[in-house]
Amino acid sequence: MIARRLLALAATPVLAALLAGASQGGGATPGAPTAGDPYFPQSGDGGYHVVHYRIGLGYTPASRHLDATAVLTSRATQNLSSFDLDLSGLTVSSVRIDGRSVAFSRSGVKLKVTPAHALPKGRTFTTTITYAGVPKDVTDPDGSADGWIVQKDGSVFVASEPQGAMTWFPSNSHPLDKSTYQVSVTVPDGWTAVSNGRLQNRRSSHGRTTFDWRETSPMAAYLATASIGRFQVQSYRTASGLPVYNAVDPAEAKAAAPVLAQIPAVIAWESKLFGPYPFDAAGAIVEHAHGVGYALETQTRPVYDRAPDIDTLVHETAHQWFGDSVSLDRWKDIWLNEGFATYAEWLWDAQHGGPSTAQRLATDYALPAGNDLWAFPAGDPGEAANIFGTPPYERGAMVLEKLRERVGDRAFFTILRSWAGDRRYGHGDTAQFIELSEKISGRKLDSLFATWLYGQGKPATL
Repeated sequence: MIARRLLALAATPVLAALLAGASQGGGATPGAPTAGDPYFPQSGDGGYHVVHYRIGLGYTPASRHLDATAVLTSRATQNLSSFDLDLSGLTVSSVRIDGRSVAFSRSGVKLKVTPAHALPKGRTFTTTITYAGVPKDVTDPDGSADGWIVQKDGSVFVASEPQGAMTWFPSNSHPLDKSTYQVSVTVPDGWTAVSNGRLQNRRSSHGRTTFDWRETSPMAAYLATASIGRFQVQSYRTASGLPVYNAVDPAEAKAAAPVLAQIPAVIAWESKLFGPYPFDAAGAIVEHAHGVGYALETQTRPVYDRAPDIDTLVHETAHQWFGDSVSLDRWKDIWLNEGFATYAEWLWDAQHGGPSTAQRLATDYALPAGNDLWAFPAGDPGEAANIFGTPPYERGAMVLEKLRERVGDRAFFTILRSWAGDRRYGHGDTAQFIELSEKISGRKLDSLFATWLYGQGKPATL
């Protein structure tokens, strides 16, 4: 109806003027202030894509104070009159677009930026934000802390899943928007700052040292880190030439050493199963931060709150394929990250003297119906507070074992390698994984996924 009316009016001077204005960038509208994820409705923003972040941080452990500048190179995905960035706390002193000061305002965790002139769709522009303050972590719906987490000695554990990136830099903070990163951190001499990718440079002046890091593969904001501590550093290359950089708190060094020594072996083993390792760097950040209570698969270099055991190392390394390289479209599909990484643990244990994956499935199935394992479906946690509960991890692994039983080893491992390879550096959702599984196996798998991934409670039979 509307289209026909516009065609009828197309010859009129008024409509001709409107169309001409649109072609010159008229009709600009604000970018959406959210990525639209129901689990985290405040996170992410629309109207633009961040191509590259260049973040400069100056941190003083004694005062916990941060001075920072973030330069975002972005591309407008619509005719853009204004846009939002995610930033929690911290004081913004200036915002510039392509070098010119522009208006900005704050509302909750949103930094609204209004350019002097509308940005036409397809335009690449740089936004420079200068900000400072004492960062504070955020509390997630499940009660855990994430983001910039300061320890008693002033060291910083930076793990930002799912919404903590906004505690230390302005970002489009949803996995849908992946970017390359350059992170430079200046700290007092004797302290070390570790981020993602490769260390490009280290320079000292006037009692302070700057560490320049660069991640050249697309990365979701929650996977970025800038962890700071008085680390013991180990740097080497694997037999295949992959650079490894480990930073370990001295209090954890003895316990961590035998496990971290297996990083090359774990990467080689997982590469045989899942396809080539997706990044050009690897390693670990091991903090003495037991109060945090978790590890995170920060891209190229997972961060651990303590010396990890081998299963944890295998788990976080597997995420480099499942979660980091291939990212989810929505947090509801977290099992695509956690179930796959947990199943990698099962596979490792089965091939290194532990129970078989079939035995792990049977052991889990034997748990009573009232166990947390059956509290909600792995493929539908229901709310944000549940995404790191037991089902997306353990029941997610059970789904994969049932799939393996149904389609056979050859098809199953082809599915895993195809998922990681075909969507390398991109995204995927559950429906696409099911479609791929059916295509490769030649089987209809509706009932399997309906029962094991989406079924309520404990399945009636194994």
